[in-house]
Parts: sequence; structure tokens; C-alpha cells
Amino acid sequence: MKSARAFEDFLGGVRAIAPLIVAVVPIGLVFGAVAATKGLSSLEVGLMSALVFAGGSQFVALDIWTNPAAWAALGFSALLVNIRHLLMSASIGTKMPAFSAPAKYAAMLLLADEIWAMAEVRASDARLTPAWYAGLAVPFYLVWVLASLAGSIAGAFLGDPKAIGLDFAFPAVFIVLVMGFWKGRETGTVLAASAAAAVLTQQLLPGVWYIAAGAAAGVAATLLTGQRREACA
Repeated sequence: MKSARAFEDFLGGVRAIAPLIVAVVPIGLVFGAVAATKGLSSLEVGLMSALVFAGGSQFVALDIWTNPAAWAALGFSALLVNIRHLLMSASIGTKMPAFSAPAKYAAMLLLADEIWAMAEVRASDARLTPAWYAGLAVPFYLVWVLASLAGSIAGAFLGDPKAIGLDFAFPAVFIVLVMGFWKGRETGTVLAASAAAAVLTQQLLPGVWYIAAGAAAGVAATLLTGQRREACA
């Protein structure tokens, strides 16, 4: 009985993440193709996607890739890009009472923006279970690895991703995720603050500091709007 319910939960997670899996395929293809132009082998591309599993930091790493690689710069840039995972894990971690400690740690290892967003939506409507989360994370992870590997193999045939519009796949996915959390003026205020801070920082500072600046501004705007709402209540 429990195994049947767990399987149903797993299939529910797969159905929920399916549209985003379709959307992540071209992103993985683009990553693999770009990585191939940087001299990475298909094995190296596959291992990078399997071990890092963070599209944003992987793309940033390629942007600053040198031969030989500057490992300190790559590591620090990845840290800045992925620091948002601290906020995401803190948020979703409070909604995992059904998870054992090992299951929770495994879930955090497979955390990605898309998986976090869908898990948050699920937790707001129903109990978040390990099986349902696995239905989100496992297929998404496998498709990301396989798509990036395929992109590296077919890189010579894809050509410039911008020429066929594949470069828009990444921002398109995030636009969809953001709209799923839209709550009116307050959400717009947070997005505007984050965007303004990111753009300004990108113009003034080299590197990927604009990501940390955008995240910090978004958190600050959220706190301010929350305090204002409580004061008016």
C-alpha cells in the first residue's frame, strides 16, 4: 500500500516537472555546444553537468574559462552564482517534515531553481513527500546531464545558439518560474529592486557580482514590503 502511494507520488512529481524538462533540453544542448567550443571533451561536459548540476554557474564558468583553467576564479564565481541556494534550501527545508535526515540531504544535492519552485508550489497545496520530490528531481537531473552531453557531441552541427534562438531558453524558463509566484504589486517591487541592483552592479563591477547584488536587493525589498504590510494590518 505504501509502495503504491509512493509510486503515485513519484508519477505526480514527474507530471509536474515535465513541461520544465522539455524547456531545459535546449538549455542543456546550448551548454554542451558552448563547452565543446571551449575545448571540453564530451566526457568532461557530462561529468561537469553530473557533478555540478547548476546551469547558471556552469554557463558562468564557461564565460571565464581559460586554458589552463583558473580554478580559483571559477570556484569563486560558482560560489557567487549558487549562493542563492542558501535561501532556497532554507525556504524549502522548513516544508520537509516527511523527509528523513538522509533524504533531506539528498534532496538538497539535487536542488535547482526549477525543482525548488515546483516543490514550493506543491508544499503550499499539499504535503511534500520524498517520492514526489524524487519525481521532480531525478528525471530533471538525468535530462540535464544527457542534454548537455548531446550538445557537446552535436556542437559542431548546432552552430551559434543565438542564430536559432536557443539562447533565449534560459531566461524564458526563469520568466515562467517568476510568474508562477506573482502576487501583485509586492512581487513587482521585489523584481524591480533586484533587477535595478543587478544591472547597476553589472555596469560598475566586473565578474558576476551582479547576481549577489540582485539577490541581496530582492531579499531587502521583501523584508521591507513585509514590514510595511504588517504595519498597515
